[in-house]
Amino acid sequence: MTAPPRHGGELRLGTRGSQLALWQARAVAARIAETGGPPCRIVVIRTSGDRLQDAPLSDVGGKRLFVKEIEEALLRDEVDLAVHSSKDMPALLPDGLAIAGVLPREDPLDAVVLPERSVRFTADATHDGGAIETVDGLLAVLGRSPSIGTGSVRRIAQLTRLCPGATFTPIRGNLDTRLRKLDAGEYDALVLAAAGLRRLGFASRISLTLPADACVPAPGQGIVAIEVRAGDEAVERAVVRITEAAASTALAAERAVVTTLGGGCQTPIGALATPVEGDALELVAAVVALDGSRAVRAHARGRQREAEALGNRVGRQLLADGAGEILAEAQHAQGAVEGIQP
Repeated sequence: MTAPPRHGGELRLGTRGSQLALWQARAVAARIAETGGPPCRIVVIRTSGDRLQDAPLSDVGGKRLFVKEIEEALLRDEVDLAVHSSKDMPALLPDGLAIAGVLPREDPLDAVVLPERSVRFTADATHDGGAIETVDGLLAVLGRSPSIGTGSVRRIAQLTRLCPGATFTPIRGNLDTRLRKLDAGEYDALVLAAAGLRRLGFASRISLTLPADACVPAPGQGIVAIEVRAGDEAVERAVVRITEAAASTALAAERAVVTTLGGGCQTPIGALATPVEGDALELVAAVVALDGSRAVRAHARGRQREAEALGNRVGRQLLADGAGEILAEAQHAQGAVEGIQP
């Protein structure tokens, strides 16, 4: 199927209206134009996740709330392509939709941000500009019972293992709003995706990037994904030209882990695929109990052209080691919070 001609030859690009979402949408539009594609008109779509700002994501349906209305607009032919943070996308896409391409990956790891007053104190104490180089150094600064702003069950599960005395509190809103709350003393630290901080010009606020052996990032973190109607050849051609193969390969492996595990967006699953020498792809994944009491990890290498098979293999290894039980317990606990059966 070929898409019908579009008015003025432009593409209608659907996106959320947050700071980061608009950055991503403009980046996609610019790259399409740079490669000779049609101009894009950005269409801002307010999602359920934007309307439910006061509720933790785990209580209101998970991160898919950030893509649901945009996908519906795509299916109704109200937009021609949709731009998402790929970590917000469900493991199984709605019938008729497909990921046609991705932008080059930004830093995929999680980042800890301390209040400006804490950074100044650390700088005075260490005389090294306030740099924190290790997780142990971070824990020394935070103390035994810090208040940490994050609503991600994946982050909470893993960070509880590092800092059992921490209190975790959901924090929503645009990045500058979160940082203002942090600096006002509402939290001792925030844990955010390093990619968003870097893309919006806040890289200097990163106190420590958490290594994957301490906190495995969300599948797809740092990758901007472009979703289209399957078979819309005109749009697919424009998107394929701007796609980076390395990021696409990594995303395929990480999403395959989630698919094999049967997990959704708001589950304690981490996965990170990294291209290594030659044609190899290294994949690490983890499933962690919500209270941090148990963790199952798997690691494997494979060929990049077999990325999905590699993800499936790692997912099966996690299941063999007990990940299914952990995920079932997490689903049951979240269902109880939402008042529904798992």
